Amino acid sequence: QVIKCKAAVLWEANKPFSIEEVEVAPPKEHEVRIKIVATGICRSDDHVISGALVMPFPIILGHEAAGVVESVGQGVTSVKPGDKVIPLFVPQCGECKSCLNTKGNLCCETDLGTRAGLMPDGTTRFTCKGKAVYHFLGTSTFTEYTVVHESAVAKIDPAAPLEKVCLIGCGFSTGYGAALQTAKVEPGSTCAVFGLGGVGLSVVMGCKAAGASRIIAVDINQDKFAKAKQLGATDCINPKDFNKPIHEVLMEMTGGGVDYSFEVIGRMDTMTAALACCHCNFGVSVIVGVPPTAQKITFDPMLLFTGRSWKGSVFGGWKSKDAVPKLVADYMKKTFVLDPLITHTLPWTKINEGFDLLRTGK
Repeated sequence: QVIKCKAAVLWEANKPFSIEEVEVAPPKEHEVRIKIVATGICRSDDHVISGALVMPFPIILGHEAAGVVESVGQGVTSVKPGDKVIPLFVPQCGECKSCLNTKGNLCCETDLGTRAGLMPDGTTRFTCKGKAVYHFLGTSTFTEYTVVHESAVAKIDPAAPLEKVCLIGCGFSTGYGAALQTAKVEPGSTCAVFGLGGVGLSVVMGCKAAGASRIIAVDINQDKFAKAKQLGATDCINPKDFNKPIHEVLMEMTGGGVDYSFEVIGRMDTMTAALACCHCNFGVSVIVGVPPTAQKITFDPMLLFTGRSWKGSVFGGWKSKDAVPKLVADYMKKTFVLDPLITHTLPWTKINEGFDLLRTGK
């Protein structure tokens, strides 16, 4: 049965979302149709609007959500109608090289590659005004109903509050895991976190959970410092307050550089600053922010030659289908909090206002 529902369609770059009636096709074999209950907005969605992340149009964005299974296609065994679920923008097929490797989590079935905007079979489940509409990261959550592949959905605790745990679908897990899984921050270590949006704050929480003794939060928006301190930052610094490069400030503050640094913005200059501020011999720097599509990075190779490590992290290094239900269970046990990451709750028809709040740093 085709479902007609409302969705926020982006017809072209640098334009607001348009709330449209769309048709959502029934799930095919190994696919799941989900009623979306809550969705967060993330800078990665905004990167598509601005053109920094190139995707085909028209498209339904959104990738951080929670909902309830409405129907399943043939052969689906891991979820059934009525189950509470979180869609996974990094799927876990369980069969590819990354899924089979204990160190990897970036499943080869993710839509970051050749099939941008399409389901694994190369087609789409959305139409609007007779036109095919593309999917985003295999999830597309800015709609009342979406269709995902079975490898891209995790069943969670039925008691979990969907309007909170939707953050485990991207922002929280990405930041928290970058510290715990990718960097493997050690007790007593010193960390620097560049960018204090929802993901950056989640990195702060991860560093604290790992037992870091000093967590230096870096942002040009002073309004974010109070919350960073509440979640575990020991120092907060604004690069605008200094007349020397921020990596030099951090080197001086820490007597030679931090053990771990995290870039959670997606800018070339802050990526190199984060690398330069970690210890020249054993420092580890992790890129968490999505880099703009066409830009290249230039840096002095001596930064790496002396022994620093530079890493990237997608979805916090978690194997999604395995980790998401456990993270939800940890939230239910109060291992970590999510409330401080939620600044505004809006009806989803006000999605354009939500993005304005994101862009103004609120």
